[in-house]
Amino acid sequence: MRVHDDALGLLNFGRLQRSCRVVRYDAGGHGTSAITGDPEDYSWASLGADQLALADRLTIDTYIAGGASMGCGTALHAAVQAPEGIEGSLLVLPPTGWETRQAQVTIYPELAAGVEADGVDVLIDAVLELEPPDPFVGRSEWEESLNVQRQMSSERLAIVLRGAATADLPDRDAIGSLSQPALVLSWTGDPGHPATSAEQVAELLPNSELCLASTWEDLQTCTDRAVSFLRSF
Repeated sequence: MRVHDDALGLLNFGRLQRSCRVVRYDAGGHGTSAITGDPEDYSWASLGADQLALADRLTIDTYIAGGASMGCGTALHAAVQAPEGIEGSLLVLPPTGWETRQAQVTIYPELAAGVEADGVDVLIDAVLELEPPDPFVGRSEWEESLNVQRQMSSERLAIVLRGAATADLPDRDAIGSLSQPALVLSWTGDPGHPATSAEQVAELLPNSELCLASTWEDLQTCTDRAVSFLRSF
């Protein structure tokens, strides 16, 4: 959700908007967008197709695809599906993918069932019991960003979680075929978005730069890097 991204503060969207036109939207099943009962509609490949359709609807011929976590997977799939329409990629928090994804996806149906039975708060409380990513250790921003997600309905969250079980990053060869410039931003200490995923994605992309944040101070440089990247086009 856009409100979650804002609460997390990973990127300062106000500054990004002063560098270029930024189009932000709620992906299917998120925020105020429509929901369906088909988990396949929330695979990252499907969401990538949705993003391309939105760009077409807005008469945007080419653009820089970007997003965090699920949005990162969405952006990669959009670039693979229509490389001629993607000038570059701003890839934030690449999630688990490929072999490591298989262990992750088995958890999602169980989480979805738990949300339906006990509500969103139970899941958020459970996540708050875990150690935050390294840059947020000893800080309040992580808890604040998670608390924003308590606004999400149990129905929507359960559907999105089941959709996540159908999702994966594009094939390595497909990612490696992308020649557009890419900036990969991530952090350490997050099993759901391991540094190894960011490293692998950056290594596969032939024209990429990687930035990994391990401290709060490191994290504050991400917007500067993103602004510099966007201004290079």
